Formats: sequence, C-alpha cells, structure tokens
Amino acid sequence: MATSQPQQIALGDLDLAQLAEVKRQLEEELSHLSNSFTQLRQAQAKFKACMENVGEVKPQNRDKTILVPLTNSLYVPGKLCDTDHVIVDVGTGYYVKKTRPQAAKYYEAKVDYIKSNLETLQETLARKQDNLNLLVNVMQSKLQTEAAK
Repeated sequence: MATSQPQQIALGDLDLAQLAEVKRQLEEELSHLSNSFTQLRQAQAKFKACMENVGEVKPQNRDKTILVPLTNSLYVPGKLCDTDHVIVDVGTGYYVKKTRPQAAKYYEAKVDYIKSNLETLQETLARKQDNLNLLVNVMQSKLQTEAAK
C-alpha cells in the first residue's frame, strides 16, 4: 500500500494567479491561527483568575457575605459556609467539589497545558508568517520581471 506524500512545488514555477491563491490560503490560515491564539490566551487568563480566586478563599472568611456570580453580569449575595472546599467547573456543565489545594493544582495544570499549546501555536504562526513573507517576495519578483519585459 503506497502512502501519498504531499508534493512540494517550487514557488517560482507557479504563475501569479496561483501564487495569489496560495497567498489567500496562507492569510486565511494565519487569521484562523491568530484567533485561536487569542482565545487560548483568554482561556489562560480565566484559569489564572480562578487560581487567584481559590487562593482568596480562607478560613477567616467563613460566614462572610460575598457576591456569587450566576452569569458574567449577574451576582447575588451569599454566605461562605465551607472554606475548605470549592466547586470547580470541569467543562460541559459538570462541576466537581475539590479541596482548595486540589483546585489550585487543577487550575495550575490547565494554565501549564495552555502555555505549552500557546508555545506550539506561536511557532506555527511564525512558520506560516515566514512562508507568507517568502511568497510575497516571490510574487514581487515575478511582478518586477513582468514589468521589465
């Protein structure tokens, strides 16, 4: 069984229309990857905020009145009864009761995981940007060659 390898084509062998199409595709990929990068950064910031919030739950705050978020913009007053445990959103509507150290460890692992993904994504973005720059240089060279004829 033969596996098909992607063929590599020299950019200089493509005409301007083909180069323009490749450029458009690269720009779309860069846009998508940049959006993903931004979303990952936002998720990382949210997990860091969760880590800070877990750190603020202390035994001396027991029975103090706090504002409990129901949505991003709706808060209701509540009393902090259990300062040893927190409820952790583990995704898709599931919540788990954890001790404060367990919750902090959970959020720290999430932040580290996202950090490694961000580093990989940043490398990919840099490679794609380099490819786009190379492509633009080839297109400019071809345009100059055609203009000189």
